Amino acid sequence: MRNSSAWPDTLTNMSVQSIERAFAVLRTLATGSFGVTELAEQIDLPKSTVARLLSALEAEGAVTQVEQGGEYRLGQGLLDIAGATEPGRNLVATVRPWLLALSEDLGEAAGLSIVRGRHVYYLDQAVPETDVMVRDWTGETLPLQSVTSGMAMLAGWSDADLDDFLRLPLEATTAYTLVDPEQVRERISTVRNLGYAWGYEEGAAGINSVAVAINDGEGLPIAALHVHGPAYRFPDPERTHDIGLQLTDAAAGITEQLSD
Repeated sequence: MRNSSAWPDTLTNMSVQSIERAFAVLRTLATGSFGVTELAEQIDLPKSTVARLLSALEAEGAVTQVEQGGEYRLGQGLLDIAGATEPGRNLVATVRPWLLALSEDLGEAAGLSIVRGRHVYYLDQAVPETDVMVRDWTGETLPLQSVTSGMAMLAGWSDADLDDFLRLPLEATTAYTLVDPEQVRERISTVRNLGYAWGYEEGAAGINSVAVAINDGEGLPIAALHVHGPAYRFPDPERTHDIGLQLTDAAAGITEQLSD
């Protein structure tokens, strides 16, 4: 095998440049899905270069194309890495069986998310066999206070951290998104009392959801577990509390597993 120290400086520089460009692609996709043209504009690179980078990253599972000829988003291979909470411990792999069980039991999509800056980032989603399905949010981001996953994790923050978050303008995704700091505080107070968060078309039109924070061994939120479905059928008004408790039990089980 050739000693890498003997490589010409030009080859080393090219390799570093390729890595830098690949990370530029990944950082941009971390904010949402993009087509080749839009992505090239975002990172100021030729379309041909971006297309080659995407092809290489897709081969490694770091990115995936939503549909043939469509936009790209972060792939499951990279999401698995992002879901690692500590060396040798993979959050996505640990939570996956719980998502499948919740999805099949409740008949709706179940998902896993984490905080990324001022947004929720969706790591994984499991879906049941039903006639009407909702969008797969894996790899997508939404404003933290606009979705139940975000509210559930915000409820575990200290008052000082929450104050810092609420000092900046809050982004809306639907007409029902809470953007008034005092309304957000009131909702978080409710979530703290109940232990779970319900949201009605606040993150996406026509979608209702419920979420619970997944805590570490010290009781601090590291992720959120959620279930979401079409507003016309989810939830059954008589089951909102029971569903919330079901997710709470699942989150507690996940925390116990992660602590073993």
